[in-house]
Amino acid sequence: MIPRHQTVFFIVLLAASVIMGVLLWNQLRRAHDRLLRGEDSAPTQAPQVAPAEQATLMVANDADNTVQPRLLTLPLPQNPEARTRAILGKLLDLYAAPDSTHPVPGGASSIEQVFLVPIADSKGSAAPSGPQLAVVNLTGAFAAGHPSGLETESLTVLSICSTLNANLPRVIEVRFLVDGQQRATLAGHADLTRTYLTNENATADLGAHP
Repeated sequence: MIPRHQTVFFIVLLAASVIMGVLLWNQLRRAHDRLLRGEDSAPTQAPQVAPAEQATLMVANDADNTVQPRLLTLPLPQNPEARTRAILGKLLDLYAAPDSTHPVPGGASSIEQVFLVPIADSKGSAAPSGPQLAVVNLTGAFAAGHPSGLETESLTVLSICSTLNANLPRVIEVRFLVDGQQRATLAGHADLTRTYLTNENATADLGAHP
């Protein structure tokens, strides 16, 4: 026969176990409810992706020292400066590819920033829909890794200016910076101190340092 005090002790333990089980079940249910609420509040749609549009890249070719148009379909943001950076980034990606006709390392990450600045008229006013100056800020690594030579540097500058002209007709002038600072040349020859016109069509027009 089980002593009375052991029976009481067993009943107390059983009651405590039941109470602990109920409390644990309630905690698990609350945690599950919070998880479900978190899932419900999370976005159910994928992040928006920039729509694909056609862009004309003016691609340099070292074999004959020309730039030739290449029509590509790219995801292009609506923001004008982000759009310009994406187009120029794709151009530099082509130059960094193994089969490039104008081998230049760096790719899209070489375009640090692009700014589009309204150009003031002779009276000092700039119309919202008027001509623009593009300020292309390149990375120091791109300039340091760019092959040196008048022709190859000039082709890079020319292809960037021509690509801007083909895709952004309001951009009529281009200035180049490197790491946010003015630099004398790209890699020893092509002049980066001047303002370029986007419709320049010959490497002889680009200017150079001896």
